[in-house]
Amino acid sequence: MTAVIGHDAAIADFLSAMHGLRMHHAWLMAGPEGVGKASAATALAKRLLCEAAGPELPDNGLDVPESHSIGKLVDAHTHPDFILLDRLPKDMKALREVERRDWPADVERARNITVDQVRALGATFALMPSYSRSRVVLVDSIDDMERSAANALLKSLEEPPQGTIFLLVSHAPGRLLPTIRSRCRTLRFGALDDHAMRTALRRSLPDIGDAELAALVTAGEGAPGRALGLAGLDLASMDACLQGLAHHGDPDNAVRAELAQSLSAKAVQRRYEAFLGRAPAFIAQEARSRQGAALAAAINAWSAARALAEGAIRQSLDPQMTVFALAGYVAGLAPGAKHVKA
Repeated sequence: MTAVIGHDAAIADFLSAMHGLRMHHAWLMAGPEGVGKASAATALAKRLLCEAAGPELPDNGLDVPESHSIGKLVDAHTHPDFILLDRLPKDMKALREVERRDWPADVERARNITVDQVRALGATFALMPSYSRSRVVLVDSIDDMERSAANALLKSLEEPPQGTIFLLVSHAPGRLLPTIRSRCRTLRFGALDDHAMRTALRRSLPDIGDAELAALVTAGEGAPGRALGLAGLDLASMDACLQGLAHHGDPDNAVRAELAQSLSAKAVQRRYEAFLGRAPAFIAQEARSRQGAALAAAINAWSAARALAEGAIRQSLDPQMTVFALAGYVAGLAPGAKHVKA
């Protein structure tokens, strides 16, 4: 079973080209962050390399049998013809004896993909692929490349090594060098619908409760990766608190004070950061159901809340005061709550 959920059109486009007479050498996997572009690119690379090396696979999309020897190599990051370029861990010495697939998910990474990483491809390109005529270079993401690294990669895109397919993941393709975009065929990946989100989250979090699942689907906004980053933070109770503020207000400030206190300790930093994103998003959702003056008030509240939330970490604002203020914007949405001040 493939790890990819949704994106049927993009996947079908790639597979059609792969089975055609002549396949384009560079593909730009473009779309919002967290929707599954890298997972799709890895699955496409795996399928391509398995088909190229044999034995023949059944015609069932991206699926590759677990017993397939080439597929096992790709999964283990030990296939010599599958090259993943991403931001390396800052402390590579500590991981020198650790297999790539066993690197901790939360390992601290370098800021960029470096020019040295791209130049190192030259030694690989000087050799023929090992298991077939095909090789795949997956860049996750090309947005993270140093400018010099992007220029170095451009040379390979302009004169691609024979049999090499480039899969370039991008969250913001408009910011890439135009010369890179012009040499790629674009596959567009959009946000998933709620059904696909629930399927993706259930697969990753089989024991999740219905209330928390619903909260993660809402907070993820079509991006399973974003939602999974919020897992375990009890968003359901956070949303319930926000809904209570929006519907009933907080005339004596008791709810806001309790919420601010609960999110101000260093031990709950991740939950505090989740609230910084959730409060403006909640106000935006509330605005969609309003009209006239109520809509205008909600838009103003959203604008103020977003500005405060975006600057909170950068400006090292006091968490307790920040939460209290953000909750005030939500409480101001309640009927007759004009007196509530952030």
